[in-house]
Amino acid sequence: MASKREIVAGRVRVGGGQPVVVQSMTNLPTRDWRRTTDQIRRMADHGCELVRVAFTSLDEAKSFEQMVYDSPIPIIADIHYDWRLAIKAMDIGAAGVRVNPGTMTEAGFRRVVKAAKVIPAIGPTGADVECVVRIGANQGSLPRGLRRLGRRDPAKALVEAVLRWAEIAEELDFRNYKLSVKSSSVPVTIEAYRMLAERTEAPLHVGVTEAGTVWHGTIKNAVGIGALLAEGIGDTIRVSLAGDPVEEVRVAWRILSALGLRRRGADIIACPTCSRTEVDLVRLAEEVERRIDDDMWLAGRPFTVAVMGCRVNGPGEAKHADFGIAGGKGEGVVFDHGERIATVPESKLVDVLIRRMREYVGHPMK
Repeated sequence: MASKREIVAGRVRVGGGQPVVVQSMTNLPTRDWRRTTDQIRRMADHGCELVRVAFTSLDEAKSFEQMVYDSPIPIIADIHYDWRLAIKAMDIGAAGVRVNPGTMTEAGFRRVVKAAKVIPAIGPTGADVECVVRIGANQGSLPRGLRRLGRRDPAKALVEAVLRWAEIAEELDFRNYKLSVKSSSVPVTIEAYRMLAERTEAPLHVGVTEAGTVWHGTIKNAVGIGALLAEGIGDTIRVSLAGDPVEEVRVAWRILSALGLRRRGADIIACPTCSRTEVDLVRLAEEVERRIDDDMWLAGRPFTVAVMGCRVNGPGEAKHADFGIAGGKGEGVVFDHGERIATVPESKLVDVLIRRMREYVGHPMK
């Protein structure tokens, strides 16, 4: 049920069988373009491929334009209420805009679409392409005419909201758009996207909106986004968390990795510990994860790393991973692609593992 239509969001291809794209959103004032650009760079360093930035006033135009110029990834302007802001954002270099049927008039949307057709963005090959438009409905801001339906059947109301505007885009001979139907409820989100996937060939941007704090929201996003991706629904994803957007990007990649859709960064396999555990496994696993994430030569590489704490499953898991540690009483064995390379005290296990990984990637530690 993956989308059949491929579109472009600036330099990024979306839909039509392309890999699922990781997206996030800045959470700093747009006027503060230096800090916001630094945040975008950190997000990109962790694998963000599209970034949404709120554009709320023409007073922010100069800052927004500077961000577009400096950003390493395409910027999508988040627009509510004023269609003129959408056109201005595209005119100063945004790859596209996100608009909401519940916060903009139909007439305003028509103006946005007409502008998106003629204002060029830089495409994947460097040639000019149409700007992209995401038609994104949220349960908390449905169009007035759909609010009664939204109380009875929120999933249906969300789908109707975006499909009405999709029809307008098609009437205007514009197809470089994607759709989203978000709710803070995981069941409503899943139901809405399933309905929408049956009724459109357009790419779908998937997410659970206003999911909550990092811990709570990670669970809701993993369940909601993961369930849909497992069914083949979703072309771009945004993990919504009340926190550093870098965490949104990291969680998004973990979801994709868990489903075998894309890999970025190490997949840490660690046993849940039991009375057989003879090393401080929690400390070891956390240190391995931190050391890999903080190492410029290892972070982002799709290794599988096993950190195991006893003789039952430890050696087997460690052998089948790219790299691994199998703990014993006060010591452990380090594995490299199934080969047992060293038996060392517990205190040296992580150092030996990281050193071996660095040698493998051609950047040995000094």
